[in-house]
Amino acid sequence: MMSKITKYFNLRVIFYLFLTILIFAIPFIRINGNHLFLLNFDKQKLNLFFVSFNTNELYLMPFLLIMMFVFIFFITNLLGRVWCAWGCPQTIFRVIYRDLIQTKIFNLYGNRKNKQNEERNKIIPKFLSIIIFYFVSIVAASNFMWYFIPPEDFFLYIQNPNEHKILIGIVFCLSLFITYDITFIKEKFCAYLCPYARVQSVMVDDDTKIVIYDEGRGGIIYKDGEKITKKPIGGECIACEACVKICPTHIDIRKGMQLDCINCLECADACSKIQSKFNRPSLISWSSTKEIKNKEKFKYLRPKTIIYTTCIFIMFLFFMYQAEHKETMLLNINRTSELYTLHDGDKIVHNAYTMLFHNTDNKDHKFYIDVLDDDIKIDRPNKEFLIKAGQKVKKVVVLESEFKKVKKHHKHINIRAYALDDNKIFTIKDTIFIYPKEKKWKEKKN
Repeated sequence: MMSKITKYFNLRVIFYLFLTILIFAIPFIRINGNHLFLLNFDKQKLNLFFVSFNTNELYLMPFLLIMMFVFIFFITNLLGRVWCAWGCPQTIFRVIYRDLIQTKIFNLYGNRKNKQNEERNKIIPKFLSIIIFYFVSIVAASNFMWYFIPPEDFFLYIQNPNEHKILIGIVFCLSLFITYDITFIKEKFCAYLCPYARVQSVMVDDDTKIVIYDEGRGGIIYKDGEKITKKPIGGECIACEACVKICPTHIDIRKGMQLDCINCLECADACSKIQSKFNRPSLISWSSTKEIKNKEKFKYLRPKTIIYTTCIFIMFLFFMYQAEHKETMLLNINRTSELYTLHDGDKIVHNAYTMLFHNTDNKDHKFYIDVLDDDIKIDRPNKEFLIKAGQKVKKVVVLESEFKKVKKHHKHINIRAYALDDNKIFTIKDTIFIYPKEKKWKEKKN
């Protein structure tokens, strides 16, 4: 009976299909007009978990980024550089371009088992493969923009390119960059440009799952980074170098963990096919150092992963709390240049304000304002006003009070703006009401 042949590449392709469908679907998923995730530059708002946040609430973005980085640290410490092989667009696009377009369609590499060979010198197939991939990059660039401009607006905008030159320019430049990166920079991006490789070297420890060669079974081939033998004496490695030939980043995994390794596990697939002929398991596996050297069982729960999980959970609860308690009514108050005016024989003091009302809810509402002070009343507006969903309305508000003496010639007051049709929608802001100075007050009294 032959040993099991691993098929990590096939699993990756299936996961790529699932991930692609998910990434394309997310911008179209909406509930009550709000997207699952959308950082809308056009309308200056953030949609997160179907809740709309205004630009005034973008203080949440740093927390979102922190949560993302904590998750990256967590998954790296747990499963190594798994993102690079299983989720990174760079790797997915390289599989599409190299393994599908160049190898399967145009036969530029012959087969995908040896990625160390140079492309065959066929000018027309090379040119056509780049052209085909450029159309893929346009779709990818458009999909990327859907997370910043919703698809329902994006498709309207591109129908009028003269009015949306910046959008068209971004899509065009981004698609050119993707094409250049995938067709010319290739895996050099992973090895020399991507910072995640350096993050990995810091986060990985002996408990982390990594792509690892079992020197105990296969034999020592490298020592202190130098190759000391081609075929170890007494080891199970037969020096076929199938693992080296299939590696997309052109490394020898038998040398140990390297920054160039993207965790694709194609070397494990290649080794398992060879070792199965001898009824032996693969010498290369996705295991931790402790699993291989100390024969210890892999532990998902350990101090580091528990700490990371706890941090992520706490931050997620914070986001849920903010979503539940977010303001659906925003108010910005600015005083006019005139401090006050006197009316009705100098018995009444008027203060004028410019107020910006913003309905951040996804429904239209009728609003009004109150002054939370018994001495001050509203002169105008004297009736409610309609603000549509997401709309901002600027109004001049005049408050009045009887002529009276106050400390420091002004008084702090609270203004409450609220929806007449929903008592949960309101906001309270602080401002000041200016009275005449003491000299003016004495003259009036006499």
